[in-house]
Amino acid sequence: MNCMNHYIADIHDQRSYWLDVLLRIIDPVLSAGTERTLHREIPHGDEEKWRNNRKDSFAVLEAVGRTLCGLAPWLEKKQLDPEEEKLRHHYATLARKTIDAITDPSSPDRVPFYVPAQKNGGTFVCQSLVDAAFLSHAIVRAPSELFHKLDSRIRNNLVNCLKETRLLRPPHNNWILFPGMVEAALKVCGEKPDLMRVDMSLYQHEQWYKGDGIYGDGPSFHWDYYNSYVIQPMMADIAGMFAGELSRGSDGQKRYATIIKRASRYAFILERMISADGTFPAVGRSLTYRTGAFQLLAEAVYEGFLPEGLSPGGTRRALTKVIRRCFEADGTFDEKGWLSEGLCGHQPGLAEPYICAGSLYLCTTVFLPLGLDSSDPFWTSPDEPHSAELIWSGADVPADHAITV
Repeated sequence: MNCMNHYIADIHDQRSYWLDVLLRIIDPVLSAGTERTLHREIPHGDEEKWRNNRKDSFAVLEAVGRTLCGLAPWLEKKQLDPEEEKLRHHYATLARKTIDAITDPSSPDRVPFYVPAQKNGGTFVCQSLVDAAFLSHAIVRAPSELFHKLDSRIRNNLVNCLKETRLLRPPHNNWILFPGMVEAALKVCGEKPDLMRVDMSLYQHEQWYKGDGIYGDGPSFHWDYYNSYVIQPMMADIAGMFAGELSRGSDGQKRYATIIKRASRYAFILERMISADGTFPAVGRSLTYRTGAFQLLAEAVYEGFLPEGLSPGGTRRALTKVIRRCFEADGTFDEKGWLSEGLCGHQPGLAEPYICAGSLYLCTTVFLPLGLDSSDPFWTSPDEPHSAELIWSGADVPADHAITV
């Protein structure tokens, strides 16, 4: 597949285009993971800075956890197209070998899952917990390919690594979701989850709900995309997994339904933020996560809670434009195929001090709809204008309204 450099006009080519971009992004990570050369190959610039910088010491776990978080649904779905199925089988094998590489005590790519919290400004942070949670999210999204098909040695190593993070305490912001996400993965792995950690992850965020589909990142509201990078996708999947086991004032199914209603509203808002030319507001921190800003909209497609008023064809068109904007600019990839820092090309000035090469791979989460059958309406519906195209072309559309749930 090689669709990167031409305009995608035929809807039947759009899935191939999405897959082509996704595999271009993740291939360096999983290829190096398979060879156990991730620590050596991941971009890290100055060697002395790499050895001494706290953020870079977690780059490998960040790259693997975030790569698999977006890739997982496609890996989990057997494909009808023989060429695509061959690719899926190949990358699923690479993914399992990479999980082995980062959890095997004898591997040069073994990463620390428990590292005591270190002070960053006025806050103590435990970065390994963050990407253990993204890896956990991948396991929840692809339990067969990313856990059950591992041999017993790798399964045991993985479980032990995830359990190590139980010794870490998250700060009082979106990180509170990470212990709950790890417990969800441990449940998939056949372990007994700590329901108190799960319940606190959800309950605390329910207290931070600001209204109209938006949660605070901690007690305060932030103008950024963390509702999509982390908060709402993890809330939805944690609540869905434990809907039959948790209760606070109402049963877990009602709690899950409320979370999904709010997520559906936020997905609608995200679609409205995509302009007619595929750009979106460059506000808030972590913009170098690129298309990760639309994980929640992609999850709404994949999980089936796309809101009323958004069509499959129009949503596909909008997300395709965003993908093109974020990955076709010069400088997006370095000479070895790794992602560079930026939103539209190479823009290191947009990268906060906590951003490293591995951080950038949260962009894979926009590709969640590849986990749907190629016959799904998202892929087969006729191309339609998305909201910004309709509104700014003068078309008459229904007025927008806040939700009260």
